[in-house]
Parts: sequence; structure tokens; C-alpha cells
Amino acid sequence: QVQLVESGGGLVQAGGSLRLSCTTSARSFSTHTMAWFRQAPGKERDFVAAISWFGRSTDYADSVKGRFTISRDNVQNVVFLQMNSLKPEDTAVYYCAARRAIATMKSQDYPYWGQGTQVTVSS
Repeated sequence: QVQLVESGGGLVQAGGSLRLSCTTSARSFSTHTMAWFRQAPGKERDFVAAISWFGRSTDYADSVKGRFTISRDNVQNVVFLQMNSLKPEDTAVYYCAARRAIATMKSQDYPYWGQGTQVTVSS
């Protein structure tokens, strides 16, 4: 079982930055693909970014390319999402997810989830 805990959400003005963190106590963290998804009220949970086991490969949703950066530290068992140039449309609950296989953009492919952290971007 992989338990994930997100932190770092909050309220920020448009154009600002936030860094989300997702920590786990799982000893097998380095063998899990890690991803971030987000869900706005009344909308589906959407893919944001993913990173491979050792961080050599990353994927991003088109809507966040060039603004968000995913990274991981396999010693500290943490994955980050650096969010810059935030827009009001980035407002959502952000979820950390994990799976053993290669990254996909489908939420149903990820068996492990955190509880989510709220990000609100004001205009």
C-alpha cells in the first residue's frame, strides 16, 4: 500500500507561483511513476504532469507546458509540482497519484491517490 500526502496549496494571485509537494513513506517510492492531476468543481479529474521512476522522463498537459515543472527526490520520497505564471483557470484541487507501470494520462490507471490540496488563483 502506498500512502500519499500532498501539501503546499493555497490562495495566490494570477501570475504568482506555488510549489506543491507529495510525500510518501513507501519504501518502493523509486519504482513508482508519480503524477499530478487536478479537479475543478463540476469537472472531471484531469492529468497535469507525470514523472518516471528516476525522473528522466516527464509529461505535461498542454495547458501547463512551460509553466509547471514536475520533479522528484527519491532519497526524501517526495515529488514536487512547481507552478509558475498561475492563471485563474488553474484553480482546482490537486491530487498526487502513483503507479508502478509507465506514465499514462488516465486517472483510472493510477491505484494510489493522496487526499488533495486546494489551489485557488484569484484574478
